[in-house]
Amino acid sequence: MLKEKAGEIAGNIWIALNGTEGMTAKQLKKATKLVDKDLFLGLGWLLREDKLSVDEVEGELFIKLI
Repeated sequence: MLKEKAGEIAGNIWIALNGTEGMTAKQLKKATKLVDKDLFLGLGWLLREDKLSVDEVEGELFIKLI
């Protein structure tokens, strides 16, 4: 089920970001070993739950937990 997969991916993203000051989308993709579509699926899940802050810094997405 896609909903379960999204939750698992969101958990992996949260684990990767926990304890950091944040990462760029490129760094997060490398840390989690996710393909783009899965990365953005998980980011959407966490954004919907108000768990992330996403800003654009010098043309790149910068993601951190809130």
